[in-house]
Amino acid sequence: MLDSRIYTFLKLCDVMNYRITAEELNMTQPAVTQHIKFLENYYGCNFFKYSSRKLSKTPEGVLFEAYLRSADYNQATIKNQLSKKIKQAIRIGATKTIGDYVITDNIIELLNTKDIDLSLYVDNTSNLLDALNHKKISLALIEGFFDKAHYEYKLLREEAFIGICAKNHSFAGKEVPIESLFDENLIIREEGSGTRAILEQILINNNHSLDSFKTTTCISSFEVIKKLVIYEAGISFVYNAVAKSDSNLMTFKIKNNHITREFNFVYLKNTDANKYISYFE
Repeated sequence: MLDSRIYTFLKLCDVMNYRITAEELNMTQPAVTQHIKFLENYYGCNFFKYSSRKLSKTPEGVLFEAYLRSADYNQATIKNQLSKKIKQAIRIGATKTIGDYVITDNIIELLNTKDIDLSLYVDNTSNLLDALNHKKISLALIEGFFDKAHYEYKLLREEAFIGICAKNHSFAGKEVPIESLFDENLIIREEGSGTRAILEQILINNNHSLDSFKTTTCISSFEVIKKLVIYEAGISFVYNAVAKSDSNLMTFKIKNNHITREFNFVYLKNTDANKYISYFE
């Protein structure tokens, strides 16, 4: 069982504010400070620092947090095992492309497996990583960018990242200069999504930004995005798995920007969460 001072530390990592930490843990602010000072004295280093009155983690604090997230996960795992529950609880997270268009058959197989209670959370990358850090899920299937220094991971597959448009659009089936995109209405996912981050990086690499487009429309649902594209309300950029899911969509490529990205299994370091990977390979 982890010491209460550990949970004070983790809460402070979440909110990065001593006062809010005290309020959420129903403690006094001096008590929070004492907990943190005890840990810093014990380990002989500072975990937090102030710069321009803003609290941030030191490199040692980042390392210690990663270790404790794993320890907290492992504690919950052994507690579940010791309780001798008959059914195995599997809590998986997936970004929307993977959850909606890649692992459906795997989920069906799992549902037909005895002695398994399955939970699948489909959300954007940043929310899934937060859920992973807080034990809400054991394994995340993530498209595109994440900090590989902070997590264990294994490649599921590589996937092309392409443009989609209506069948009669002038871009259909072509390779077009990036500058030709900017007169279009761009339909994009919300901030925090993997596909949006990849598109933004492509634009930056070509000395452009989302502001280069005449108009942009933010939609969190791929199904809505596909319908808008089919009905000529704009263009969008998705993984090939999404593009192939509807025969009414046509694809195009950006000239000199042929992009593929990784789909990865992501989990906390020093945990046994990789045992769930076999269900999705």
